[in-house]
Amino acid sequence: MIGIVTAVLMPLLGTAVGAGGVCFLRSSPGKLVQAGLQGFAGGIMVAASVWSLLIPAMEQSASWGRLAFLPGVVGVWLGVLFLDLLDRWLAEASRLRYCLGSNTMLVLAVALHNLPEGMAVGAVVAGWCSGVEGITLASVLALSGGVTLQNLPEGAIISMPLCAQGMSKGKSFLYGTLSGVVEPVGAVATVLLAELAVPALPLCLSFSAGAMLYVVAQELLPQLEEGACRRVGTLLFAVGFTVMMAMDVALG
Repeated sequence: MIGIVTAVLMPLLGTAVGAGGVCFLRSSPGKLVQAGLQGFAGGIMVAASVWSLLIPAMEQSASWGRLAFLPGVVGVWLGVLFLDLLDRWLAEASRLRYCLGSNTMLVLAVALHNLPEGMAVGAVVAGWCSGVEGITLASVLALSGGVTLQNLPEGAIISMPLCAQGMSKGKSFLYGTLSGVVEPVGAVATVLLAELAVPALPLCLSFSAGAMLYVVAQELLPQLEEGACRRVGTLLFAVGFTVMMAMDVALG
């Protein structure tokens, strides 16, 4: 029980620690640092999508024979389309932006994109609780640890620019932390839903993978500028990917 609670809450802690950087640093990170942080986070998310989500989903669907890939393919596309609809909604929510303010809208946008990470943790927790082959408590903690690592730069990327725009450090830290609150909520909701429909677990795992891959392709990698920033981002992407891969394989 303690291990499950730890796995669910660790990503939020990572976001809070990252947002806490605003209390110690005087300015927002430069473009080179941001590129490295985004690349590192992207690498972790891609590796987690493959090793922690898609592979266990395929293994659980092995009884389907040659069609074992089907739940994975369908789940990935559902995750991608779900995030695409959220992006379209955010783009068209001009009235909501006016009511809430640009800073609150920024936190809401990041929080919605953090939802798949919480769902991913919840999906593997549900898989472990259901006795799915290939999912152990160690692999659950590995995925949660990977999400926690990639949340460190995310929290900083929100809180530091807000502080640079004139917001107080305390309020910037609060906004950065709030962007991660949705992750434990998403994790718990996914566990409850998966427990009610265990046969749909491969779909839940691959759905989370598709949503995470969408975030990487849509939000993280396109922001890497040409030149040194893109080079640093690409190298740190590879670092994040191999770190998460090693964690999952070594602890799984």
